[in-house]
Amino acid sequence: MKPCGDNCQCQIFHQETLDQVRKNFYQDDEFSQMAELFKIFNDPSRLKILEAIKDHKLCVCDLASLLGVSKSAVSHQMSYLKKYNIVASHKEGKMVYYHLLDQEIRHMISHAYQLMKG
Repeated sequence: MKPCGDNCQCQIFHQETLDQVRKNFYQDDEFSQMAELFKIFNDPSRLKILEAIKDHKLCVCDLASLLGVSKSAVSHQMSYLKKYNIVASHKEGKMVYYHLLDQEIRHMISHAYQLMKG
């Protein structure tokens, strides 16, 4: 056992375990990047959009109808999702269709749902 630090009165009981944790610990900037990524999933509208486009390519009009919001609201969310490389778009004539860029997002949402349901 040894003291935790100069300003702390606690004792370190498992130094070897702490050393192992530190060895594989992410850097502070990596934790910050992950926190930014998790913010994406902090909005029910974005989650609905991601769920809708996980298996289908949909346009803004279709998404607006599905979510019961304006096309402007969907476009705003899509620009946010595109900024973080979560979704991609492609044009077919005048229509722009959106789809998931990374299928790992599908797994994250599915896993989060399973965790929520127990």
